[in-house]
Amino acid sequence: MSYQFTTNSPKSFNAYPKTDFDFDLESNSIRKSKKPKPLSFHPLILIKSCGNRLMFYYKLHPVMLFFILLSFGAITFIVFSLYTTTTTTTHVGTVSSYSSNLNNDVYPFSKLHNLVMVAGHSIYTSSSCEKIDKEESWFLESYQKNPGQASTFVAHIKEGIEIAAKDDEALLLFSGGETRKDAGPRSEAQSYWMVAESKGWFGSQEKVRWKALTEEHARDSFENLLFSVCRFRELTGSYPQNITVVGYDFKKERFVNLHRSALRFPETRFAYSGTPAATTSKEAALKGEALVRTQFQHDPYACLGKLRRKKIGRDPFHRSIPYPNGCPEIEGLFRYCGASLYTGSLPWA
Repeated sequence: MSYQFTTNSPKSFNAYPKTDFDFDLESNSIRKSKKPKPLSFHPLILIKSCGNRLMFYYKLHPVMLFFILLSFGAITFIVFSLYTTTTTTTHVGTVSSYSSNLNNDVYPFSKLHNLVMVAGHSIYTSSSCEKIDKEESWFLESYQKNPGQASTFVAHIKEGIEIAAKDDEALLLFSGGETRKDAGPRSEAQSYWMVAESKGWFGSQEKVRWKALTEEHARDSFENLLFSVCRFRELTGSYPQNITVVGYDFKKERFVNLHRSALRFPETRFAYSGTPAATTSKEAALKGEALVRTQFQHDPYACLGKLRRKKIGRDPFHRSIPYPNGCPEIEGLFRYCGASLYTGSLPWA
């Protein structure tokens, strides 16, 4: 026999409806029901309980508990070390990448480490570059008006280009300011650069032109070297590891023994490439060089007496010299004046 439940089935009846009161059969009375207290969380009680359990476990299995705690500490240390290393590596990589990009933006020649400096001796005044080896194309002092003199300037330019072409890390600087009033406000350095440009950089245009620049404030040979070092710092963000100077062969002793020593630049990292003077002026050139060398021996920084006056005379347009703004690490060397060598701190000494 089966029973079917339909919507007409009787509704369920709650004999004891749920209320806030309970009926006590023994006392035949009604009393208020007790509500369960909500569970509360007490950290101190929990910690104390865990501590009691550990102590209990330690008494039962002291060795095992020791190794468990040791293993947990080792794992925690390894995880923390890996996290720290990863974070540090990521940070360093980001900083290095940022610094590299910053250097490339601020110092466009930061990958060049060696300096090749060609010291200027005259200013090109011709309106064309067809006769660069002719004396009438250059502004010459009386002692320079000798046959073959112009060719020696071109020889210096070519020599500097050839040296720079052989060294992928070399920066070529033509150095020399606006030293002649009658030649107008144009520099020796720009003259040499223009001659090189007119000759297609003597077959090395692709290798050299992009890294050949000028230093246009030097007024004597010492400033040729000092200012070029500072100019190198402006362009690369660092000081040259090696220096090669191009000039007349009879000036080698002046540059190597006097100017280099005044800068206290290491002799093993300094080279001089000399070309001969014009045959007709060689004897007079050697005599004049001996005199100038003696003057630099007594005044290595050209800040006293005749050398200082000569330098002032080679600044007819009163150019403001920007250095040492571009090379603050050697500001003391620029400010120094004395007969003895500078003893302050230098990046290469």
